[in-house]
Order: sequence, then structure tokens, then C-alpha cells
Amino acid sequence: MRHGKKHNHLGRQKGHRVALLRNLSISLVEYKRINTTLAKAKALRVFIEPLITKAKTNSTHSRRTVFSNLQNKEAVKELFGPIAEKVADRPGGYLRIIKTGVRKGDGAETAMIEFVDYNTAYSAKGKTGGKKSRRSRRGKKSGAAAAVAAAPATQSNEEE
Repeated sequence: MRHGKKHNHLGRQKGHRVALLRNLSISLVEYKRINTTLAKAKALRVFIEPLITKAKTNSTHSRRTVFSNLQNKEAVKELFGPIAEKVADRPGGYLRIIKTGVRKGDGAETAMIEFVDYNTAYSAKGKTGGKKSRRSRRGKKSGAAAAVAAAPATQSNEEE
């Protein structure tokens, strides 16, 4: 039975699990994108999204609350500084989890977890950038090559 099992225990005791989530959170705040297993990424999202919401209100109480969970001054500064500015108008959903396949060694599902506002490839700004030329898949030839290929075909048609 699963009475009272609200979160994934990740095969660890409570102290080890909290330390793992703290370290993953600090790395995510520092690098804005990390690769880990899918189960850890989902557990990390549940752990850090309330902290990001707290970071949107810059008060002494919220700073102390976030510090009690992270235990890292630099991560708290980063969270209340640039990250809080970027997510200020977002009502939630600060993180994105993208599945990246399976790990070769043990077959564990891996995922990349990142801040939504720090990836410009998915934002509107990234899509309106420079236009790339489309590549054709079939044997469509360029202008000069098409003229050379069409010339023998027209000569053979004229002879008949």
C-alpha cells in the first residue's frame, strides 16, 4: 500500500535524499541546465519550484526560508537576483524537463532539466532570428545544373 507516500524516495534515506536534492538545486541555479535521471529531475522540480516562487518576493523572511533549504549563499544570491527578475511575471512552471534517452551503463532514463526563461531556442526571440535556407531532399538541381540537364532533354524532343 502507498499510504502517505507523496514523493519519490529515490532509494535513499531522508538525510541522503535531502542532501541530493540540495546539491542538484545548487547546480541547477548555478548552471541553469543540468543532466540527470528522469526520476531525480521530477523530484527536483517539486523541490525547487516553491523556492523559486519564494524568491520572487525579496524579503528577509523569504531569503531565510530559501537559505534553510539550499544552505548555499551564492545560490541564494543568484536565485534572488537574476533568476527572480526573469521569472517575475511567470505564474509558475519555471522548469522544463526534456527526456534525453537511456544511460548506457544501467539503462536508466535520463533527462535534462532547465529554466524555461534561460533557453532562447524555445522562446519567441530565438525563433525570429536569422532565416535558414531550406534544404531539399530530392534531386532538385541548382540553376546551372538544371539548365544543363534540361538542354539535352529539349534537343531529343526536337529531333523526334
